[in-house]
Amino acid sequence: MTKRILSLIFGPISVPCLLLGLLFFAASLTPSLIPRGPELQGVLGGLVTALGYLVGQIVALMWNAGDLPRLSRGPANVLIWIVSGAIVVMFLWVLASSLTWQNDLRQKMGMEPADALHLAWISIIAAATLVCAFVLGRLVASLFRLIRARFYRVMPPRRANVFSLIAVVLILFVVTRDGILDRTIAVLDESYEAAQALFDDAPPPPTDLWRSGSTASLIDWKAIGKPGRDFIMSGPDAEGITAFTGRSARDPIRVYVGRANAATPRERAELALAELRRLGAFEREVLIVASPTGTGWMDPGSHDPVEYMHNGDIATVAVQYSYLQSPLALILETSTGLEQATALQEVVHRYWKTLPEGARPRLYMHGLSLGAWSSMHATNLFRLLDDPIDGAFWAGPPFPSNFWNYVQKHRNPGSSWVLPQIGDGSLVRYASRTSDASGSPSAWGPMRIVFLQYSSDPVVFYDPASLWRRPQWMRDPPADDMSKHFFFMPIVTQFQLALDLALSFGSPPGHGHAYYAQDYIGPWVQVTEPKGWTSDDTQRLKAHCDNGFQRGCSN
Repeated sequence: MTKRILSLIFGPISVPCLLLGLLFFAASLTPSLIPRGPELQGVLGGLVTALGYLVGQIVALMWNAGDLPRLSRGPANVLIWIVSGAIVVMFLWVLASSLTWQNDLRQKMGMEPADALHLAWISIIAAATLVCAFVLGRLVASLFRLIRARFYRVMPPRRANVFSLIAVVLILFVVTRDGILDRTIAVLDESYEAAQALFDDAPPPPTDLWRSGSTASLIDWKAIGKPGRDFIMSGPDAEGITAFTGRSARDPIRVYVGRANAATPRERAELALAELRRLGAFEREVLIVASPTGTGWMDPGSHDPVEYMHNGDIATVAVQYSYLQSPLALILETSTGLEQATALQEVVHRYWKTLPEGARPRLYMHGLSLGAWSSMHATNLFRLLDDPIDGAFWAGPPFPSNFWNYVQKHRNPGSSWVLPQIGDGSLVRYASRTSDASGSPSAWGPMRIVFLQYSSDPVVFYDPASLWRRPQWMRDPPADDMSKHFFFMPIVTQFQLALDLALSFGSPPGHGHAYYAQDYIGPWVQVTEPKGWTSDDTQRLKAHCDNGFQRGCSN
């Protein structure tokens, strides 16, 4: 009875294909970079099971189409029973072990352990997801048969099969494309409306005439947008820095140009330069050219500490290029971010190099996540050959970043993928939650470049090629917040890492893509070498930034 009902709903069930799907499900239970809750793990398990079943069906179709040899019924049944027993036993073992694996990863990241209901919820949600996927598949198959029946009336069967398949693919493409496009437009509309509301409802401008956006500023306060206004109005002031260092300090300079402040990337960059000159930024000890994330956000966990280090004798400039969250900006506005970062760097560097070497600030490039990508793209070393910058600090560089990939692939033999060593360490070093980039066989050269990347960050270590091959970091001994139970399976690992990408932004601080102040401090010391700074100062600043200010260090 049950078999008949299943047959009516799903059509004939292929046991070998179902076994392959179960194998995919078992592989999806193995840990990846980010711990998964039962709901998401259940959806992932159901999807990859359906995908495994589909892969089996395609292989069977190709096998039959090629008229390849098949076992007779008796030996085939025996083989199926043997394979079924082996896969079921393995699946139950993996299911029972998955809770231990997930809790081991959760413990390493300081998360609460999952309880025994974790497995029950995974099984229920996976089953529901699998049923939905099967029903959807049967609907698509029914659509194919319906169209094929119409074509049979006007053309030969073989031709009808081909044209029916093409018709179904086109229909699905149009429906899916329109659905995705509608959602994208809706998100864009919401982002744009939110940005416009910010302009309309802007708070009063700063009363301090030496702040960007004030009545004396060249930058319109209302057009800056909330991320930029937050950046300008936050951070430590001279009084707070003096209280920490015990030395007379200056108010740091922060310049931010919103996307709506000018029409083109070049115009926004020139406006930023004019404001830097108005505020005397080129008379400071340090000047940082930063690229924000997709929304325009500037991480206070990065910018606050470096202002303490240099006793406020520092200026930071950034220009917004998007209103979208970084994942959407990465897809829809990649060129915009790269163009804006390039324009800003070119304009600032062009003016900076006209100043006497002894009377200009040390110049550094910086960015987090999508900002790191655009900043790296803009840092054209050939353009800098005649008058190079002093260094760069890039945190959470996204996996498509060309410069990051180039450096990674030139790591020293034997060094790990997640924390590589590059040459003698005089030009490029890496930092993580366990390393501040201070350890190197050689002293720094005239230019200093540091990458900060967490070993559990899928934004950095996602690998599109994991669809068919093991990621490089899976071949190395695991880092301290990585699992010892990685298991690679083509297709499944790709889906696991794609889910990790979505989960990485909500990771505990110090893991995934959640970069925080304590881990910025050491690299900033290495890159900018603050005058008179000691290791005791580093520890005091870390304690200060950890005193209830996870995303910044200003009181």
